[in-house]
Amino acid sequence: MNNLAMQPRYQAIKQHIIDMIESGQWPAAYRVPSENELSLSFDVSRMTARRAVKELTDEGFLVRSQGIGTFVAEQRPQGSMMEIRNIADEIASRNQRYSCKVLLLEEQPATSEVALALGVQENSSLFCSTIVHCGNEIPLQWESRYVIPGLAPDYLSQDFSCLTPNAYLSRIAPITRGDHIVQAMLPNDDVCIELGLTDKEACLQVKRRTWCRKGVISYALLIHPGSRYQLGAELEFNQQV
Repeated sequence: MNNLAMQPRYQAIKQHIIDMIESGQWPAAYRVPSENELSLSFDVSRMTARRAVKELTDEGFLVRSQGIGTFVAEQRPQGSMMEIRNIADEIASRNQRYSCKVLLLEEQPATSEVALALGVQENSSLFCSTIVHCGNEIPLQWESRYVIPGLAPDYLSQDFSCLTPNAYLSRIAPITRGDHIVQAMLPNDDVCIELGLTDKEACLQVKRRTWCRKGVISYALLIHPGSRYQLGAELEFNQQV
């Protein structure tokens, strides 16, 4: 750690953690040392260690699960390259008629994956919805969403055939931040049936977390048939003349 000696101590801890992640020594879901362990290793106060961990969590390198620990994020979010849009508005912008099918709306215990994403204890209660969104009656997106009850207490009483979860959450707790992971996947049988896929064709899956002013509010799994949907982004480059 001698090469870190000239840095502020919290910055030295941050750089050490980043180096361990980028070298592959701490893979995704690896449990990082606690604030107490970091403070002892770097001979700093716990407050200094806490600042390093908090900043890395805010920057997307780490995720915290209450009562369990802090873990390496699945991958560092790449920033807001995709606008978080309401799927109903997106379908309407294509001159298609929006409709949906609400498959599930209930309270459920958090699985380990969802608990880690939302920073709650495993098996803690979450509000859950599963909806298939359609354009011109053709299924375009499977959405499974998990919501922190304390930040959206009336979630389960909403009529999501008229108002999408995204639109509702944006209204009661405006989104201040989001991150996402996009990957190709093969859907399970239930998803195939609801998306009208005769074969298990490759789909695009987006894992998305959204924050409001009070903290992370929801985690969504969005699955799109690869043959019916595409994701895009617009990049801007500053040219020096």
